[in-house]
Amino acid sequence: MDEVLYWKALNLALDAEMEADESVFVLGEDVGLYGGSYRVTEGLYAKYGEWRVRDTPISEGSFTGLGVGAALVGMRPVVEIMTINFSLLALDAIVNMAAKVPFMSGGQFPMPLVVRMPGGVAKQLAAQHSQRLEQMYMNVPGLRVAVPSTPQDAWWQLRQAIRSDEPIVLLEHELLYFSKGPLDVEAKAPPMHRAQVRRDGEDLTLVTYSRMVDLSLRAAERLAEEGISVEVVDLRSLRPIDWESCARSIAKTHHLLVVEEDSRFAGAGAEIAAELAERCFFELDAPPRRHGGEELPIPYNGTLESRCIPSVSSIAGAARALLGGKQPGETP
Repeated sequence: MDEVLYWKALNLALDAEMEADESVFVLGEDVGLYGGSYRVTEGLYAKYGEWRVRDTPISEGSFTGLGVGAALVGMRPVVEIMTINFSLLALDAIVNMAAKVPFMSGGQFPMPLVVRMPGGVAKQLAAQHSQRLEQMYMNVPGLRVAVPSTPQDAWWQLRQAIRSDEPIVLLEHELLYFSKGPLDVEAKAPPMHRAQVRRDGEDLTLVTYSRMVDLSLRAAERLAEEGISVEVVDLRSLRPIDWESCARSIAKTHHLLVVEEDSRFAGAGAEIAAELAERCFFELDAPPRRHGGEELPIPYNGTLESRCIPSVSSIAGAARALLGGKQPGETP
């Protein structure tokens, strides 16, 4: 098992699928000669040529629509949109076309389309380049949304997405690209949309996804020093969501904290907390709590930016507040 960077795991996944299936091709801005804004397509242009690694004009609606058309005629396109912020220009192709064609055709036309998007709050990219729009794609029936948080999941989920006959949006946090983790290319992949317990705990279930998984694990380590045992559940997918894995954890801990980088209003956390409150009402010893970003566009200023989104300290504080006066392991 090797330690690799997140972007390299994605690169290896693309390479493996392109080598195995000639119908797989990549298109997007700077994916060819430049090798991708975050190096994900590095070396693929030299290996597969411009026919299968296609640099496109700066026209997200056009080249994403091209991907939809290619999927309709049997190709397996992987569209890279340079940042999720620019995907707003491709919503017609993603929402009105890709998500609806299989249903409207009565299943006659599958849609083996993958749309990869970096996103999230990075380092001082300002409001228009720091958006977290996962809740928008979660609200589109017909789409699947995967959120790998580790190099291993990046490897597994991109390969699974390419092989799927459904349209899949793969959301990759910009600050994860140069994070490192183990990658076992021979390991058997779990189902693409199954959640994973990253840390076992007894006092509180913390449900999260993407970059917040790492921060939540660090917060759990800090809380463990205080005698508070936190179970961290990485959703890995936002559409569909593995509710059963979350419910099993809540049945053990009886407390739920949902952590997201996005602001709380009408976000992913709102859906997660509401659904789990309905499913697990009689298991919960306290109302679910959400912890997310501030309700404002992300500032450019680095100090303000860091205070707008959850941190290790703020996540730990939210967990303490949820547990209130209850002592760890104590039966209410």
